[in-house]
Amino acid sequence: MQIEPFKQKYEQCLRDFLTQLRAIHIDQLERKWITLSLLVIGLFVGIITIDAFFHGVNPPSKVETIDSASLHLNNEFAEDNLGVKVDDKGAIVIRMVAGRYSFFPKHIDVPAETPLTFRWVSMDVLHGVHIPMTNMSTMIVPGYVAEITTTFPKPGEYPVLCNEFCGLGHNHMWSNISVIAKEDWTAPVKSPVKGGSNNE
Repeated sequence: MQIEPFKQKYEQCLRDFLTQLRAIHIDQLERKWITLSLLVIGLFVGIITIDAFFHGVNPPSKVETIDSASLHLNNEFAEDNLGVKVDDKGAIVIRMVAGRYSFFPKHIDVPAETPLTFRWVSMDVLHGVHIPMTNMSTMIVPGYVAEITTTFPKPGEYPVLCNEFCGLGHNHMWSNISVIAKEDWTAPVKSPVKGGSNNE
């Protein structure tokens, strides 16, 4: 068979490599550091593997795209549909658009101690959204929908800041969220619009 010559050549190369490796003098201290480095790499690979298989920690796979140039024609992110909405199941969804140099809408009211799903899109360039005093921070990439679910633990005023440089007016790019006590918050009226464009 023709596999035998390749096998013999591979074995010979492996023997030569091991012979050359044994001939190299490696100081005892260097050997310890190499061993330690390999152990640390093995530990990290092990943690990633355990998280992937047992804890379900994986890179984001739900990639939702959108045409940034025609957001105003998109039913979900049309101007009349931005802000706080309550769906048929009672879940609260907040749709916001980032554009130089503002977040739209500029102000929203949401309840405290309630799961909130934020859906963000960019109409022009890369933006970032950060809400101080919370764990909410994400990038808003043009052409993609960024979705985050979070809860505000207590009432108060929360600024929404852009944390990705987006141009000369970047410092003035902000919005505001008023978090109201759960019992005092009133849900907005549901939008009757279904399908199609609001602006056609």
